[in-house]
Amino acid sequence: MNFITINTILQAPAPQGFDPIVLMLIMGVFFFFMIWPQMRRQKKTKNFIAELKKGDTVVTTGGVHGKIASITEKFMILDLEEGKMKIEPNGVSMENTQAAYPAPKKEA
Repeated sequence: MNFITINTILQAPAPQGFDPIVLMLIMGVFFFFMIWPQMRRQKKTKNFIAELKKGDTVVTTGGVHGKIASITEKFMILDLEEGKMKIEPNGVSMENTQAAYPAPKKEA
């Protein structure tokens, strides 16, 4: 029988550092699966907020539903069932708004 002894383990060559190509490959995979999707999501959210206009129904990140009464670059005023609310445009949740109020489908 062949047994691995401590001497054979200690005599094995020490592993060298990462090959630069392997390191670049790992960085590329990290970018492709982690950073790029986040950049796309941020761009979609920015476009969604830029396309909001008076009369659109939205949901805030806190879960408040309302209709946009007026909108400026720095804030928007929402009409609620009981009064009005002033919020920043970044307070609108794209995911919650699209889930609660889906856009009508366009027919070809």
